[in-house]
Amino acid sequence: MSDKLILSPNLDNADGFFDALARAHDGLKKSSSDALNARLIFLLANHIGDNEVLDEALNAAQASGHQR
Repeated sequence: MSDKLILSPNLDNADGFFDALARAHDGLKKSSSDALNARLIFLLANHIGDNEVLDEALNAAQASGHQR
């Protein structure tokens, strides 16, 4: 693990981002909402551009998620 992933709060306006994200999903069918999330993930992954950070993020998300 590279320890590059920032896990502490790091957004100037987290509530504003959450609100914008929720509004972006308003009125979408589940399939369209899932597709929007996938596009956002790929855009942000491309912006990060560091496979070690992305691997850490995947591991952290899996560890904090619900079991299937």
